[in-house]
Amino acid sequence: MVGLSTAWYLQEQGVQVTVVDRGGVASGSSWGNAGWLTPALTLPLSEPSVLSYGLKAMVDPASPLYIPVSTDPSLLKFLAGFARNCTPGKWRAAMRIFAEVGTSGLDAFDEMAQGSNAVVERTHPADPFLTGFASVKDRDSLVKEFNVIRETGGRVDFTLMTGDQLREMEPTLGAGVVAGIEIRDQRFIDPPAFMDSMAASVTARGATIVGAFNVVDVRDTGTGVVVIGSEGRSLQADAVVLATGAWLGALARKFGVKRVVQAGRGYSFTVVPETMPSHPIYFPAQRVACTPLGNRFRVAGMMEFCNVDAPLDPRRVKAIVDAASPMFTGIDWEARAEEWVGARPCTTDGFPLIGASRSPRVHVAGGHGMWGIALGPLTGKMVAAEMTGKTPPAIMRHFNPLR
Repeated sequence: MVGLSTAWYLQEQGVQVTVVDRGGVASGSSWGNAGWLTPALTLPLSEPSVLSYGLKAMVDPASPLYIPVSTDPSLLKFLAGFARNCTPGKWRAAMRIFAEVGTSGLDAFDEMAQGSNAVVERTHPADPFLTGFASVKDRDSLVKEFNVIRETGGRVDFTLMTGDQLREMEPTLGAGVVAGIEIRDQRFIDPPAFMDSMAASVTARGATIVGAFNVVDVRDTGTGVVVIGSEGRSLQADAVVLATGAWLGALARKFGVKRVVQAGRGYSFTVVPETMPSHPIYFPAQRVACTPLGNRFRVAGMMEFCNVDAPLDPRRVKAIVDAASPMFTGIDWEARAEEWVGARPCTTDGFPLIGASRSPRVHVAGGHGMWGIALGPLTGKMVAAEMTGKTPPAIMRHFNPLR
């Protein structure tokens, strides 16, 4: 999402773009995520309560936040930095910055839907977006976060609901749902379909997309850059944007980007309920996100801090099933399809890394954590403006990759 969005907005400025990808379009985290475009839920991960179950997460594979016991120095450095940002004061300061982002992420999606060779696949209104809880106490925790959003300058339009009211809207919800919230003015996408549409758009506008190109190095020649791929391949360009997700640090470090980018892996699968839900549904206490994607229902969850290239762990899928099944009825959880794991690129302070590196020819666009989909187009707009001498959106000042 981030790379293709950057390509799209560079094309708006008349720049000729080549996109290289180690796999293919949306072969990473942009494929299997929940596809939410939800300003009300685009919040910093470093919420203070995360620390209260951090130790449990290190020994319980069923925890929605799983941290394996490890001596990996990079992971330990990330966890120490993340813990320092989980204070109430820093969390509220981060909330102010996310409030400043507001709906500008949605505005960028609307811009990409306009003009010639626009992105044809559209965003879908979540009318409304639903959250479900096993208790009123659990619901109160999210209401407190919404109150902080308002206190720090953001906007969220929501209504409290009973479990019965939710089941009237979505009969697939089970007796385990006791209370809920409906949130207005949110959207969602079908991630694979949207990624394919973005690729078609940038290609129609003149970009070249090269798949199966595993970038192992980027070199600044003083007048341009050389992108080195495996098997001796290389490309030359005037400038490069590193939008490599959880692999960002390996390429960006030598250009002065010192922030740790840690893989926070998420899992998903699809099922076909007897009655297909028509709204995205979130269960905050269980950290389970559900999205209707046409004829299938995507169920996603987990935040697993481990090696970016580790294989899918079936225990994480089972943990999502165990958490979600009491909240639904009429779903055969054994008839799962599209089991998937992808690595979200997380930073210790929860803010992405967007802008020029120490080299004026090497730019970075990554570290969005859970919000690469929602903020991808806005990120592309920022990077393209900076690279072409335009004035980028003011919010970009918080995301300096050299901080």
